[in-house]
Amino acid sequence: MSSDLDSAAERTAMTGLTHSSALWHGFADMGGVTASGPFVVSRGEGAYIFDKEGTKYLDATAGLWFTNVGHGRREIADAVATQLSSIAHYSNFGDFVPETTLALADRLAAIAPVPGSKIFFTSGGSDSIETAAKLARRYWVEMGQPSKKMIIGRQKAYHGMHVAGTALAGIPVNKEHYGELMPDARTVAWDDAKSLLALIEEVGAENVAAFFCEPVIGAGGVYLPPEGYLREVRQICRDNDVLFVADEVVTGFGRIGGSWFASTRFELEPDLMTTAKGLTSGYVPMGAVFIAPKIAEPFFAGGVWWRHGYTYGGHAGAAAAAMANLDIIEREDLLTHSKRIEAALHTHLAPLAAHERVAEIRSGIGAVAAVQLADPAEALPFVKTLRAHGVSGRAAGQGAMQISPAFVMTDAEIEELAARILSALG
Repeated sequence: MSSDLDSAAERTAMTGLTHSSALWHGFADMGGVTASGPFVVSRGEGAYIFDKEGTKYLDATAGLWFTNVGHGRREIADAVATQLSSIAHYSNFGDFVPETTLALADRLAAIAPVPGSKIFFTSGGSDSIETAAKLARRYWVEMGQPSKKMIIGRQKAYHGMHVAGTALAGIPVNKEHYGELMPDARTVAWDDAKSLLALIEEVGAENVAAFFCEPVIGAGGVYLPPEGYLREVRQICRDNDVLFVADEVVTGFGRIGGSWFASTRFELEPDLMTTAKGLTSGYVPMGAVFIAPKIAEPFFAGGVWWRHGYTYGGHAGAAAAAMANLDIIEREDLLTHSKRIEAALHTHLAPLAAHERVAEIRSGIGAVAAVQLADPAEALPFVKTLRAHGVSGRAAGQGAMQISPAFVMTDAEIEELAARILSALG
């Protein structure tokens, strides 16, 4: 064993690497990570995180959009521990289901944008997108229209990193070097409803299964929907018998202030709605697809097998985390606090637009915002500059700083966040 370790040390020395780890990070240039070393997060508390040296940082992004109730909630950890000590999990396949998973499904159905919705559990957001893409196609087969296979997304959109989500997304660099992932996937302009209608008319509505739409584009750079856009694309889908899929992996569970879902706030009545992140506030991985009654009906009528599912879909421990998370959101009225954060971000970030290094501030819908840098090439280095000013941030889209704090962040902390960003800008 010691000789193996010695050999590893020698290889590290020979390559000139100053940091060595077996971990392969997602969305990273591993050469750069290895050279500088990882940013190791040791713990979190409320709207803050701490590195391994104990340095405190305002968490501008709530992890990766998900820590809606804030860090360090022992109530969620205790709920998971209690569940795991009873039964950690049992598959949902066939007629099996853990009791907590069944209870969570009913609780989610009660807050669904479309009354009577069914809930299909997944392991996360990418799973939810893949599930919705397959279900949309399969639904039309059951309805006697098997030619309806095309699935449409939008430019700038991000829909996870499975095959369907990568193909659907409007971020070209994420698709490079994999070949053709899904020939029936197309993208249209992110802000022009007429481009969706034009594509449907070009290929024929009889060939289009679904349109995937983030109510607020998230990882693509935080782009808010133009006035009337969501209403118009929703009506286009109705008029052309195309399923409307709301991707609420980022926006779900209160992120778009005042409502559980953006689909509720904007009265979208989605046929399918994909969720994850805020379902457990990221304490345990979990996702869920909300399925409107008309889509579920052919599968619940009897005699139809949908051969799809995930080993850990509806994991009992994750379901316990979700139940505790929802309890906190309700008890502390965090949906209202999300609306408060929407206003505070809009107020305190607005002055940054005057800085010469800032091209634009995008805010005003939900507890999300973006500080768009004038030079997109500065975005990745600026993440490290922010750390030097006590902020843990993230670049998104083409040169934007993602802002998506926990709902427990106070107005004073948001004001401090804006001040620290300004200081980092110089």
